[in-house]
Amino acid sequence: MKITREIKTAVLVIASILLFIWGYSFLKGRDLFTNYKTFYVEYKNVEGLATSSPVTLNGLIIGKVNSIALNHENGNLLVELQLKTDFPISKSSVATIYEPGFIGGKQIAIYHNFQDKTIAEDGQKLRGDVKIGLTEKVGDQLAPLQEKFEKIMLHTDQLITGVNNVLDKKGQEDLKVSLSELSKTIEQFHRASASVNTLLDENKAQIKGAVTNFNKISNDFSKISDSINKADLGKTVRNLNKTLARVDGIMSGLEAGKGSMGKLLHDEAFYENLKATTKELELLLQDIRLVPTRYVNISVFGKKNKPYIAPKNDSIIKIKN
Repeated sequence: MKITREIKTAVLVIASILLFIWGYSFLKGRDLFTNYKTFYVEYKNVEGLATSSPVTLNGLIIGKVNSIALNHENGNLLVELQLKTDFPISKSSVATIYEPGFIGGKQIAIYHNFQDKTIAEDGQKLRGDVKIGLTEKVGDQLAPLQEKFEKIMLHTDQLITGVNNVLDKKGQEDLKVSLSELSKTIEQFHRASASVNTLLDENKAQIKGAVTNFNKISNDFSKISDSINKADLGKTVRNLNKTLARVDGIMSGLEAGKGSMGKLLHDEAFYENLKATTKELELLLQDIRLVPTRYVNISVFGKKNKPYIAPKNDSIIKIKN
């Protein structure tokens, strides 16, 4: 059978069209011989996400972003996902935009819900989410630092301006004088430090002896403390308390008039008799001192004793009166 030129031309045209379609699909990343599933996800912001961005499941690329369109009803962005996998995607799975690293754009990761057994059909919508990337995290952390740095720079500028205003010619001279005085003070401090070191070196033996004595005193004090701790102070205190209680009981009895001593302390007649006896004894001793011849008669030459004449200022008379 002879093939005519028209048939050859038709076959060539058809083959060219098919090749063109296949090449166009290949350039778009779509294989004509592979079955795809299409899902839609709606986001408020898809910054960094582009067409042909990979779609992954547990790190495995299972598709790509086919298109990104604006939803005119609410202003959100509708992303079309083209997945080439037989893995069943549940209806409650979440398509999360994330940033895999500093280099490259963003991708979409499918977080499958294994608890949900309801499979999403081709063309259905999945729930979307956006995960903060490393760039956003670094930016959020650097934002307060940048603000603080700007404040520091502002304060530094104000400080430099103030220093320039203060450091006029007179201020510079005063600063030189102050630095000179500071140098002198530091030099004097060095001299004093050297003197102290010399003094310590010269009196090292005395200092060592003082430290030794102090250690000895500390040891003695420690021994005394041990002795006090070993002593039965509790028993001594208890005995002292008992003795004080007895003394307190005796004093209470005396105040109450109990016993012979208590009765004597509270007997006014006894007190008056004792007072009168003491007074009479005092008068007797005074009389013996003034007129001993009344009680002791001593005659050396046989003379008679002179009669007693009371003195004008007789203390006995005063006492009797």
